[in-house]
Amino acid sequence: MDNGYRRKSPEELLQAITKLHHGKLKIYIGAVSGTGKTYHMLRDGRQLKKQGIDVVACAVSTMQRPETMEQLTEIERIPSIHWLKEGIEYKDLDLRAIKARNPEVLLVDRLAHRNRPEADYPSRLDDIKHLLECGISVMTTINVYELDGVCDLAFQLTGIEAEHTVPDDILEFADEVRLIDVTPETLLTRLNEGHLRNAKSPHLLRRDNLGKLRELALRLMAEDVNESLEHHRRNQGLIGPSGASERVLVTVQYHWNGSIHIRRGQQVAKRLNGELLVVSFVRDNDALSKEAAAFKRSIVKLTQKIGADFEELAVPRLHRRLLSQHITEYAMSHGVTRIVLGHSKHTWLQELLHGSIANGILRLAKPIDLFFVADRTDLEGERILPARHHAESQSTYKRLSPDEKKQTTERMKRGTFKVYIGAAPGVGKTYTMLREGNVLLRKGIDVVIGLLETHGRKDTIDQVGDLTSIPKAKIAYKDTLLEEMDVPAIIERFPEVVLIDELAHSNVPGSLNKKRYEDVRSILEAGISVISTVNVQHLESLNDAVEQITGVRVRETVPDSMLRLADEVELIDVSPRALQERMREGKIYAMGKVEQALGAFFQLGNLIALRELALREIADDVDERLESWERTDTLRGPWRRQEVIFVAITDLSQADRLIRRGFRIAFRLKAQWHVMAVHSGKDAAIERRMKELLQLTEQLGGSFVVKQMKHNQYLPAFLLTHANALKSTQFIIGQEKQSWLARIFRPSIVKRILQSGRNMDVMAVSCLPSQEQ
Repeated sequence: MDNGYRRKSPEELLQAITKLHHGKLKIYIGAVSGTGKTYHMLRDGRQLKKQGIDVVACAVSTMQRPETMEQLTEIERIPSIHWLKEGIEYKDLDLRAIKARNPEVLLVDRLAHRNRPEADYPSRLDDIKHLLECGISVMTTINVYELDGVCDLAFQLTGIEAEHTVPDDILEFADEVRLIDVTPETLLTRLNEGHLRNAKSPHLLRRDNLGKLRELALRLMAEDVNESLEHHRRNQGLIGPSGASERVLVTVQYHWNGSIHIRRGQQVAKRLNGELLVVSFVRDNDALSKEAAAFKRSIVKLTQKIGADFEELAVPRLHRRLLSQHITEYAMSHGVTRIVLGHSKHTWLQELLHGSIANGILRLAKPIDLFFVADRTDLEGERILPARHHAESQSTYKRLSPDEKKQTTERMKRGTFKVYIGAAPGVGKTYTMLREGNVLLRKGIDVVIGLLETHGRKDTIDQVGDLTSIPKAKIAYKDTLLEEMDVPAIIERFPEVVLIDELAHSNVPGSLNKKRYEDVRSILEAGISVISTVNVQHLESLNDAVEQITGVRVRETVPDSMLRLADEVELIDVSPRALQERMREGKIYAMGKVEQALGAFFQLGNLIALRELALREIADDVDERLESWERTDTLRGPWRRQEVIFVAITDLSQADRLIRRGFRIAFRLKAQWHVMAVHSGKDAAIERRMKELLQLTEQLGGSFVVKQMKHNQYLPAFLLTHANALKSTQFIIGQEKQSWLARIFRPSIVKRILQSGRNMDVMAVSCLPSQEQ
C-alpha cells in the first residue's frame, strides 16, 4: 500500500502534534462493580512502575478486597478530597495536588463520578480531560450501564439504574479500552464471600441480570472493535467482508413483499448478532407511482422501527443485469456478508431473454452469502414466534425416565468445567488460570496443575506460586520418549480441581485419547473439576472465518460442544496494540520470532478481527445460557418455530465449510440440521473423505447421509425431494465454480434449486478466494 507516502494535510499535522503533548487514556470496562476492573488497573499500574514509569493513584476504591488492596501497596497515593452527600461519602480528585506532583500516569476509579458543587469541574470526566491536556496519562474504570447509549436498555432489561452516566463517544476518545469479563457465577461467589458489599441495587444480585449486563458489555465492545477494524481496513484499501462479523443487506423493491424480506433479514441479523442494512434502487428522475410511494412509506417506517439503516439509490437504468451489478458493488463496498432477496418468479426462458437479478448476483458476488427468502405466509401464518413456549416449562411434576435419571445423576457427579478464552496467544489466559488456581488453593481447595505450557514467559512462570504439578507421562514413539499429560495419574491423585492448558492440543501418538479435550472429558466424568484455556481460532465452527481473516488454516480445533459443556466461559480481553507491544517486548515469543509473528498472524488487522470474533462468540454464548434459564427478553430476538436446516454437499472441496456454516445457523436458530453429501465415484479416497465429513457433522451435532449419483442431471430434484421429506425450512448449498461457457449452456445446480425450491429459504454460501475462478 502507498498510504505511508501520502503527504499529511495541515489539519492532520496539527492534530498529530497536539496529540504528542496529550496524555493517553485507558478505560477498563466491566458489566458491574466487582468484575475486577480496579484490580487490573492497579496491576497494570504496577507493571508500568516496574518499567520505570512514574505512576500514582488517587480516588481509587479497593472496597477492602484483599487482592485489590495488595496491588495498591507499591503505588504512591495522592489523597483525594472527601465530601458527603445525603450521608454518603464521595471522593473527588485533588487536581491541584496531582498537577503539582505531575506524574506520568494517574490511576483513578469511577469515570462516571460527579464532583462536589464547588469543584473546578462538574464531573470526573472533565477532570480527566483537563489532566490529559496537561500531558498526564490516565487509567480509569467504568461499568457498561454508566454509558449514555446503554443505560436505558440496561434499565429496561434489568431494572438497574445508573447514578450518573458519561457520553458513549468516550470509548472512541480513549487510546485503549479493555473489557474485564467475569461470569455471573464468579460474581455471585464473590458476593457470598463478602467482596461485593457495594451492590446497592437488589437487581444486581440476580444471575440473569448479571448475565444480561455482561452480554451488553461484550456486544458494546464488539461494536467498538468493529469500528476500529473498519477504519483499519479502509486505510489498507480493503473492501468486502472482513470475516469477523455479520452484516446483512436486504434489497427491496417498493412492493408488497418488501416488508417480509426486511423482517426475515432482521431475524437473521439478530440471531447472528449482525448489522442490518436495507437498500432500494430506483430509476433516476422517475416519479414513484401512488402504490409504490405507499409501499416506500411503510418500508421506511419499518426500518426505522427495527433500527436498520435504509438507503434509496437512484440509478440511470433498472435493467436486471445492471441491477445485479449495482447490488453487488454496494454490498462489497459496505462489507456485507449476506444479501437477502426474494426468489424470482420468472421462468428459465424469461430469465434467459431478459436477465436475472439472482443469477447476476450469483455470478458477481462470490465472496458473499446469498439468502433467498421463501414466501410461506399463506401456509404458516406469522413467522416470528416467542423464544420459549410455556408448554416446555410445565414439567415440574413429571416423573423422570430411567435415562433422564441416569443423565441427571451423571451431571451431578461430573466435575465443574471452566474455560478461559482469548483472541490470540499472549492475552493472559494461562496467567489468569494460574492466578485463580492459587486463589482457590488459599481457600483450602485441593488444586493441582495437570498440564502447563508457559512458553518461557516469566510473568506466567511467576504465577505458578504454591501449585504442584502432576508429572507428565512418558510415551515411546519411534525410538523416542515423548511427554504428555498423565490422565490416569490425575484421576488416581483425585484433586478437587486440575488446571489444564491449551484445550485444542493434539496428543502425541500412543496417548489414551487423540485430543486433549477428550482427556478433559474423562477427567470431568471422574468427578474432578477442570479449569482450561483456548484461543477463539481453535473453535471448530469458526475455522473458515479464521482462515478468511488470517489466511491461516488452523489444524487443531475443539468442538463447539466443549464450550456448551463448560459451566463457565470467560474472555480474557487485551487490545491488539497492547498485544503487539507485549510481542515486541518478548513477552509472548522469543525475540528471534517477534518480527516474523508481527508480519504474519500478529498483524494489527488480524488481531482486531480476531478480538471482535471472540467478543461476539462469547456474547452469543452468554445469550444461549440466558435463554436456557427461560429468559424471554433475549437481546438477539426470538427464533421461528420448527426450523429445519438441510445442507447439500455437491462439491467435496466446500464440504467442511458448508457443514460448519450449517451448524452455526442451526445452533443459533435452535434448529434440527441434516447434511447430505452426493458424489459420483467410489474409491478409497472418497470413502475416507466421507468418514471425515461424518465425524465432523456428528461432532457438531448434525445427521449425515451419503448418496452416490453418477449423473447430476436429476441432482437438484433429488436433493429437493429429500429436503422436503425432512420438512426443511432452509436449504444450504455452496456457490459453484463454473466457466462462462458452462454458465450459458448448462444452468448450475444452485440456479436449478432456486427455480424449483421456491417453497423454502435457500442460502447459497460464498466461495473462498481460493475456490473462485
